[in-house]
Amino acid sequence: MKLRALSPRDRLQLLKFVCAFVWADLDVAPAEKTFVLSLTQRLGLSDAEIRQVQAWLETPPLAEEVDPALVPPQHRRLFLEAIEQALTSDGAVTPPESESLVLLRQLLTPP
Repeated sequence: MKLRALSPRDRLQLLKFVCAFVWADLDVAPAEKTFVLSLTQRLGLSDAEIRQVQAWLETPPLAEEVDPALVPPQHRRLFLEAIEQALTSDGAVTPPESESLVLLRQLLTPP
């Protein structure tokens, strides 16, 4: 993933989406949490931004804040890859996670 190509705003938006999707089955597995926190390090987030991500791992972001229309077109593939990696990080993709990912992929992938 070309994470450093993201602006600071887009980096935080990516993490918001990733956190929302790991909550799709109403349970954030320890491996998913570890993946998300390692992603904050790879993205070079500030301490305040990491605290925000940790809060999203405790309580999911609001649904209206993870509108696929907010994903910059040039970063759609990157968002999908990061979300997929997060969902597979615990070795099992639950049906709600899979359904959410399929829907997002349909919304972000042009026909």
